[in-house]
Amino acid sequence: MPTSFNQSVIEEFRANAGKVGGPFEGGDLLLLTTTGARSGVSRTTPLGYVRHGDSLLVVGSNLGGPRHPGWYHNLLAHPVVQVEIGTRSFEALAVPAEGARRDALFAHVVRAAPGYGDYQAATDRLLPVVVLERAEPDGWEAPGEVRTLADKLMEVHTWLRGQLAQVRTEVDAHFAARAAHQGPGAPPAPGLGLQIRQRCLAFCQALEFHHTSEDGHLFPGIARHHPHLADVFDRLGDEHRTIARLQGELAALLAGVHIAEPRRFRAELEAMSAELNAHLDHEEEALIPLLADVPWPPAGP
Repeated sequence: MPTSFNQSVIEEFRANAGKVGGPFEGGDLLLLTTTGARSGVSRTTPLGYVRHGDSLLVVGSNLGGPRHPGWYHNLLAHPVVQVEIGTRSFEALAVPAEGARRDALFAHVVRAAPGYGDYQAATDRLLPVVVLERAEPDGWEAPGEVRTLADKLMEVHTWLRGQLAQVRTEVDAHFAARAAHQGPGAPPAPGLGLQIRQRCLAFCQALEFHHTSEDGHLFPGIARHHPHLADVFDRLGDEHRTIARLQGELAALLAGVHIAEPRRFRAELEAMSAELNAHLDHEEEALIPLLADVPWPPAGP
């Protein structure tokens, strides 16, 4: 769809609590904001969607064209997306479905919106079905009301620990399923799926952002008032660099659509997990007492 048409739909959507006319009138429509795979620029696209349980399904139909749409390539590079439905806006983890699950979900989509079947018939490529699910890990809850910078730091650390634990759980489940394989023939190939890739990539990107913010703002701000803690901040910086190196090794294994070398990925994940959890423990021990009286959010000017 031309950019000018998209923009007019976006403006109408936001001006009318998600209701638009024209070809979308009466249909279920959302706005999907992705981060450009190469540009890093946010881009918003109006898309039809179909509900499936607690998740939303969007299809990379590109009107039956020969190539996947740009937003699909963007979410492979940056799995956390922004979704607008009606007047609500929230973050979601975008996970393309695979194999038999993709086929079942596509059949569900076609029953709700038959036009997608026509788009599939018009092209040789398999139309991607993307599941938009909540970005928080299962069972995650904020650690309580955030009133101080110490509370905020603990909230972020709790979220990071939960994300990492969920990635590890999904990886362990994959290897357990392979080990439990019974029946004739060899077990399925040991590739790791897009669910694991997308969640791990989202975690790595969130962790990188968190550490960059600490190095650029939080640590220097505290150090100005506590120069006697220079050794503490030097050690925290060294830990950040170690974790960044381990994260870079993981990222290299996430470069393709499917995770390369699953066993190596599992070993690298465990190494980063041990290093990160030890770092978070140390950072909390050193900084929480210093931040307990700093109000959050910060007071205005």
